[in-house]
Amino acid sequence: MRGFFKRPITKLSFAPPAARPGRAGLAIVLIVRNEARHIGEWARFHRAAGAAHVYAYDNGSTDGTAAELAAALGDRLTLLPWDQKLIDGRSGREIHNQVLAYAHALRNFGGAHRWMACIDADEFLVPKRADSLDAALAHLGDIPSVTLPWHNFGRNGHDAPPEGGIVANYTRRAADPLSGARGVTNFKTVVDATRVTALKVHSVWIGGKAVTWNDRGEQTDHKGRADPAFYSADHLQLNHYYTRSEQELAAKIARGSNQSVEARRHAARVRRNVANIEAREVEDLCGPDFLARRG
Repeated sequence: MRGFFKRPITKLSFAPPAARPGRAGLAIVLIVRNEARHIGEWARFHRAAGAAHVYAYDNGSTDGTAAELAAALGDRLTLLPWDQKLIDGRSGREIHNQVLAYAHALRNFGGAHRWMACIDADEFLVPKRADSLDAALAHLGDIPSVTLPWHNFGRNGHDAPPEGGIVANYTRRAADPLSGARGVTNFKTVVDATRVTALKVHSVWIGGKAVTWNDRGEQTDHKGRADPAFYSADHLQLNHYYTRSEQELAAKIARGSNQSVEARRHAARVRRNVANIEAREVEDLCGPDFLARRG
């Protein structure tokens, strides 16, 4: 049928890895492509925050992304080639490449770490009170997953990329992180990989159940994440720099979706999300404040 679009496969199940002796720390999983302009800042920020390791899946970068990561992270980096588009042979459906990377990382590397966080190059994990990611989560004991809602930052009035980086120059975000009706609410999850049995980009199943906790230690199901009463960023906040400057927004639209989505639909959706993010903004200095605490 002309114009027929097959929905991609976006959920994968697997047997979780065994815990390795002495496992510790929080490792970050990143799938990345052509982010040389900003990836060094991203890597230095998370190294300062105490990330134990970064597993970076390079989706065909042709710029200096790999070199920037290596310079910032040294032996805390594992870089894997991940330039592919896999199709299920029976159904003809694309298997979401980002979900594949996350599943591979959790299954193969997750047993070495207490926590793993699968995030993007435009997402920063910010400890709100503590001086490290580990310390920000230490009060949670044996809890296996922590939901982090997006805190979406817009263009902040920048037409071109400003000098001084992202964290210092983007300090206004959408006032309501749970503005789901506007289409720009989502979540990432910090997990104990040894208890994960399935995942999507924005959801994780623990022991076969769609459950998660907030950073106060309160439990809910996946649907309950959007309940304002469950919302928390008391200890750890996920800053999502959705657009950065107008020039970078235009480039993001031109790159297209990471799935096989028609270009005009993708562009309209991104512009609509930006308008919603910028409709009502508040100042948020948690990123600069963290860097100031770290000296």
